Amino acid sequence: MESRLSRLEAVQTVLLEIGQRSSTCSDIADFLQAVHAALGRIMYAANFYVALSDRDEGTVRFPYFVDEFDSAPDAGQVVRLAGSEQSPTAWVIVNGKQLVMTAGDAAMHVDGGAAWGGGTAAEHWIGCPLLDQQHQVLGAIVIQSYDAEHRFSLEDQALFALIATHVSSALQGLQSMDRLEKAVQERTALLAHEVAERRRAENLQHALFEIANLSAQAADAATLYARLHVIISELVTAKNFLIALYHPDTLDITIPYFVDEKDAQAPVKRFHYGVGMSSYILARRQPCLLDAGSYAALVASGEMNEPLGNVGIASWMGAPMLLGERAYGVIIVQSYDASVVYGQAELDVLAFMASHVAVAIARMQADRAMRQAKETLEEQNAALNSALQALKEAQSELVRQEKLASLGRLVAGVAHEINTPLGICVTATSHLVQELKLTREDLASGQLDEDGLQEFFGIIDQTLRIMTTNTQRAAALVRSFKQVAVDQSSDDMRSFNLRKYLDEILLSLQPKLKGKPIKVEVECAPELQLRSYPGAISQIVTNMVVNSMVHGFAEGEPGKIRISARSDGDMLALDYSDDGLGMDSATLGQLFDPFFTTKRGSGGSGLGAHILYNLVTGPLGGTVKVASAPGMGLHYTIRFPLEPKSV
Repeated sequence: MESRLSRLEAVQTVLLEIGQRSSTCSDIADFLQAVHAALGRIMYAANFYVALSDRDEGTVRFPYFVDEFDSAPDAGQVVRLAGSEQSPTAWVIVNGKQLVMTAGDAAMHVDGGAAWGGGTAAEHWIGCPLLDQQHQVLGAIVIQSYDAEHRFSLEDQALFALIATHVSSALQGLQSMDRLEKAVQERTALLAHEVAERRRAENLQHALFEIANLSAQAADAATLYARLHVIISELVTAKNFLIALYHPDTLDITIPYFVDEKDAQAPVKRFHYGVGMSSYILARRQPCLLDAGSYAALVASGEMNEPLGNVGIASWMGAPMLLGERAYGVIIVQSYDASVVYGQAELDVLAFMASHVAVAIARMQADRAMRQAKETLEEQNAALNSALQALKEAQSELVRQEKLASLGRLVAGVAHEINTPLGICVTATSHLVQELKLTREDLASGQLDEDGLQEFFGIIDQTLRIMTTNTQRAAALVRSFKQVAVDQSSDDMRSFNLRKYLDEILLSLQPKLKGKPIKVEVECAPELQLRSYPGAISQIVTNMVVNSMVHGFAEGEPGKIRISARSDGDMLALDYSDDGLGMDSATLGQLFDPFFTTKRGSGGSGLGAHILYNLVTGPLGGTVKVASAPGMGLHYTIRFPLEPKSV
């Protein structure tokens, strides 16, 4: 009796220690090591391991593994979960039940022709499932003995199952914390990427502006080329830089600008077309990216004739300066430093800049030709006509390039649209971090009860739903923006409840609506199901609501937004209206035009209604009508199939 009481006291001490360790350990392996040590005080535990599974991926990993004979697998290695008939560990995970196995039981499986596990056969083996609060299997906890003298009694088996229950609760909390930390890290990295992309777009816009001004102000070509080198160096590393101009009348190539770390001067100033990498790029009429190996292979193959200059490169890229069908030359950038290696992103920037440099060169050449033609109008009437024609072509291209210059404004508009869901995610993350801190403090002080824990779980659930919804919205916006003028087919079609999805969309918009006297009413049957593109519907509803707040209501003005959805045969009827300012017929006629907005710089990007129109008429395969008048608000009437046809 005294021995039994002593063991019960030891068990109680072990359970208390597991609970304490779960609240102080931040690393799963450290926690499991502490569990192993505590378990060894109440039963034989020389061989002990824990397997954690991923139900969605069908995989398993072993964060803790101690065995007398078998070597431990890598704690971070993820392997495919075996079938329940192939492994006792897999059997426990698949069935979610305890399994007790002797050497004889294992031998029966071998005799039956199927391998039973991959390790050394045990004399006695116990595996218990690790279950979360919803009785979903997290993995398995296993103890085994290779010694006939150390077999596990029924009491040992019951105690091990009890230990498994406490370990399950602790692991669930540790895994939730681990997932939250990973989510925060991933979001931080994504935000940093978004900031970098926006900064890159701003730098591109600034560079285009400088090139446009340079072509109009540069007094001579030397000044133009030197300044171009500086502008491009602000976008990519360009210590070794040259500009080669193509002269189609003589089929020659000249090098008006050359800067190189190893060569003080260009190897040649003028050479015939067909020689060197400049000719290779002009012939292909495409940008090219090479490293030392591919450059050497190109030379060895004879595809590129007579390389000029230093060939000891680490990385090389070149882009043709094209304007329509005419080639003006090539821009080449190369690196001798193995730490400076160009990639596709740098090549895209160089190619983009080269096309605009071609416009600048064309403008300078046209201007110069026009001046020469005016000075010798009597003698060179033919040359004047040619120069004027070249000027018209350059001016026409400049008009087209001016449309491309709207890239900066377009990026700013998209950034504004994306900032809304990303800002919500940042706010939700900060709120969740604060709630986690408060909950930890309550836990440490012993004030955390079941109601407080459930409230914390509710906060986590709501926050994660908000973050998930908004990251999906941000991704959907980028996809919609990229595919706005092409086929809008998507792989994201799925079945969903429309009323619940509308509620999720409006939930993600709460930070926008918060503090504004605007009421949103939704009329939709709770059982309405459809199989469609939820990302497109989310974008449509979001754009309508945001447009109403930006354009429909003055600051501080109360208002009402009404969203109504119903099935009409095999079609969905979606009606949206607000009682805001409305718009006149001229503005209404341009509502769906890209980049049209009445509030540029004040919250309008000019993309919202345009993207809405393309989503409805594209992937959703429907129609959209709009009605409005000054002081009468705005009303969208949208119709599309409950299940769009696959394209």
